[in-house]
Amino acid sequence: MAGGLVGLLDDVAALAKLAAASIDDVGAAAGRASVKAAGVVVDDTAVTPAYVHGLAAERELPIIKRIAKGSLKNKILFILPAALLLSEFVPVLVEIILMCGGTFLAYEGAHKIHHRFTHHGEPEVELPAAAVDEDQEEKTIASAIRTDFILSAEIMVIALKEVLDEGFVSRAVILVVVAVLITAGVYGVVALIVKMDDVGLRMVDSGRPRAARIGRSLVTGMPKLLAGLSVVGTAAMVWVGGHILLAGADELGWHWPYATVRSLEDPVHDIAVVGGVLGWLVNTAASALVGLLVGFLVVAVVSRIPVRGGRGAAPAAHDHA
Repeated sequence: MAGGLVGLLDDVAALAKLAAASIDDVGAAAGRASVKAAGVVVDDTAVTPAYVHGLAAERELPIIKRIAKGSLKNKILFILPAALLLSEFVPVLVEIILMCGGTFLAYEGAHKIHHRFTHHGEPEVELPAAAVDEDQEEKTIASAIRTDFILSAEIMVIALKEVLDEGFVSRAVILVVVAVLITAGVYGVVALIVKMDDVGLRMVDSGRPRAARIGRSLVTGMPKLLAGLSVVGTAAMVWVGGHILLAGADELGWHWPYATVRSLEDPVHDIAVVGGVLGWLVNTAASALVGLLVGFLVVAVVSRIPVRGGRGAAPAAHDHA
C-alpha cells in the first residue's frame, strides 16, 4: 500500500514537472510569437489614442475599456477559430493570408508617409468634447473595433506562423495567451498615454515645485510621444510588411528575392563584434525597401479607384496619427 502510494506520488510529481515544462514552453512560444507581431502592436498602440481624442476626459477610460473588450472578442471568438482551422487543414493558406497582411501593412505604412507629405500643413478639424454625444461615441467605438479587427488579424496570423509546428491544442493555448497579453499590453499603454496629460495637470496644480515641473513635462511630452509612436509604428509596418513578403515568397517557392537579401547580409556577419547587428540592419533595410516599393505601388493603384462617400471621423484620425 505504501509502495503504491509512493509510486502514485512519483507519478503525480512527474506529471507536475511535465505540466510545468509545458507551461514554460507555451510561455516561451507565446513570447516569440508576440515579438514577431511587434510591428503591428506598435501601430495598434499608436492608432487607438486618436479614437478618444476630442472626447470628454471622463469618457476616455470607459471607451478604451470597451474597445479593448471588442479587440479581445475579435481575436478569440472570430480570428482564432478561423486561423486554427486553416492551419490544421490548409496550412499553405496561412502563408498566403500572412502575405496579404504584409501587403496591407506595407500599404498602410506607405499611405501614412504619402499622406504626411501631400497633406503637410493642413489644419485638423476637431470637435469640442461637448459636441460628441452618445451616438457619436457608439460610432467611434464601433469604428475602432472594426479597425482593430484588421490589426488583430495580422497579429494573430503572424503569431500563428511562429507556432505552426506545435500541436493543435498547444497552438490554441499559445494563441489565446498571445491574444490576452497583447490586448492587455496595447490597451494598458493606450490608457496610460491618453491620461498622461490629466496626471500632468494634477501634478501642476499640486503646488509642489518638483511635481509641477514633472507635470508640465508630461503635458508637453504627450504630443511628442504620440508623434514618436506614429513614426515608429509607420517604420515598423513598412519593415515588418516587407519582411513578411520576402519570407513568404521564399516559403512558397520564389526564392531569389530573399536569397538576394541573404547574399547581402552574409558578408557583414563575419565582421567581429558588430557582425550580428550589421546583418540585422542589412536585412531590415532590405525588408523596409521592399515594403516601401510594394506599399507605394498599392497606394498608386488604390488612389485611382473611385471612392464613394467619406471615410468617417475616426479613420481620418487614423490618417493623422
